[in-house]
Amino acid sequence: METTIAKLIKVTEKCLLVIIAILTLLATCEEVAEIYRKMSVQLADLLLLFIYTEVLGMIGIFFVSNKIPITLPIFIAMTAIARLIILQGKDMDMSFLLFEAGAILILAIAVLTVRYKPIKTYSYQTDDSDKTKYAEVKKN
Repeated sequence: METTIAKLIKVTEKCLLVIIAILTLLATCEEVAEIYRKMSVQLADLLLLFIYTEVLGMIGIFFVSNKIPITLPIFIAMTAIARLIILQGKDMDMSFLLFEAGAILILAIAVLTVRYKPIKTYSYQTDDSDKTKYAEVKKN
């Protein structure tokens, strides 16, 4: 029973990811068509295309490894906030700009924290495929 439910969840997960990928591709095509129609490319347009690219990359990584690196959604959030700042323009309240810039800084610190690896690691702390080289504490 548990394996049937687990398989159903995996199939549902894959189907939803395919739907998200298709919709992301459609949104990308719409954005490119809009850029072509306007005959103008703005930085906000490029950032939106970059967000779409990151979403597709995240889906691709998940299909290959069944894992989503935590840094990818954080990068997407950072890009989205940067795009928001650009869309709001120069007329926005400076305190909002400081809050949004602070949010990007907090997310960047979160990426650094997640990516930090101590000098000494043990075999249970690594995701490397070659676990044997980490059998004992790494030495500098």
